Amino acid sequence: MIINRKKTRQIYVGNVAVGGTAPITIQSMTNTDTRDISATVRQIKRLEKRGCEIIRVAIPDNESARAIKEIKRRISIPLIADIHFDYKLALESIKNGADCIRINPGNIKNKEKIKEIIKISKDYNTSIRIGVNSGSLDYKIREKFKNNIDDGIVFSAIEYIKFFEDNDFFNIKVSLKSTDILTTISAYEKFSQKSEYPLHIGITEAGTEFSGTIKSAIGIGYLLIKGIGDTLRVSLTANPEKEIDTAKEILKSLNLRRLGPILISCPTCARREIDVIKITKKIEKELKNIKSPIKIAIMGCEVNGPGEARDADIGIAGSITGGIIFKEGRVLKRIEQSDKLIKEFIIEIKKLDEKYWRDKKNEV
Repeated sequence: MIINRKKTRQIYVGNVAVGGTAPITIQSMTNTDTRDISATVRQIKRLEKRGCEIIRVAIPDNESARAIKEIKRRISIPLIADIHFDYKLALESIKNGADCIRINPGNIKNKEKIKEIIKISKDYNTSIRIGVNSGSLDYKIREKFKNNIDDGIVFSAIEYIKFFEDNDFFNIKVSLKSTDILTTISAYEKFSQKSEYPLHIGITEAGTEFSGTIKSAIGIGYLLIKGIGDTLRVSLTANPEKEIDTAKEILKSLNLRRLGPILISCPTCARREIDVIKITKKIEKELKNIKSPIKIAIMGCEVNGPGEARDADIGIAGSITGGIIFKEGRVLKRIEQSDKLIKEFIIEIKKLDEKYWRDKKNEV
């Protein structure tokens, strides 16, 4: 099955394309004090190494806005300034080099102030994310659409966008989020039928690493299958690096991006001949350093592997003597001790990874 993405116009956040035929990009947000430049830069670099392609920082005050200039000097991915209530923070952030700003129709409403944001955004070629959240809808809209909050979210976005268009500004991407999965899905589906602006998707305030991952995978995954979404953030009450890991797995599972290895492992049963849980955890940790899109299988017995994992590039399966390593469905070697099995398996994975990048280099 091939997912056909809905057609959207393309904009740029810094040097990263969003929308159109550009790859679906992964975002996150720092949880450091933006005024602490060194701590913020360190976190951004860790996130970039993990796979983050666009980063957002909170701008609660002028000092945070001014910090953008130095942060930008030290990082290599585009930076979005998250603005609420005070339009002057948007102006200051843009002047200090923000590649994009996020503003919320629910808390920046004054049209003259919005015009100032539009003018400076044009001057600096800064894109704007119009981020509508169900929890911060204007009270009049919330009252009007209290029985259909999804319609209220869409109405808010469309009305806000119209003002930008009337002022000749189109360098826009849009988000329409709720903590409720079904409300979020409905809002994005309805909006995507009315507009071709690129969409930033996600479930806002999704929850902990466990529950938030599940909610995000369902909501974001559904939208992506429907062809909706040009950039995404998984919002977790957890280390932001977990957001990147989850986003990558969502995109990989739908074959939308080739972002590192794909891990296949059996759920274990009484047939298993090796400790699948222990081995999978150990291998998964090793895979953090593997960037090639190889498919790796860990199977508990020879019933499931290599047969069930025939399409894996490499895998292991438990046996009475310890286990086997197989490649593309064929047994490569038999190993008697489980500890040795893991070591040999890791060596073979690294060989495949090196071969992938060597072949890519030769293609060029």
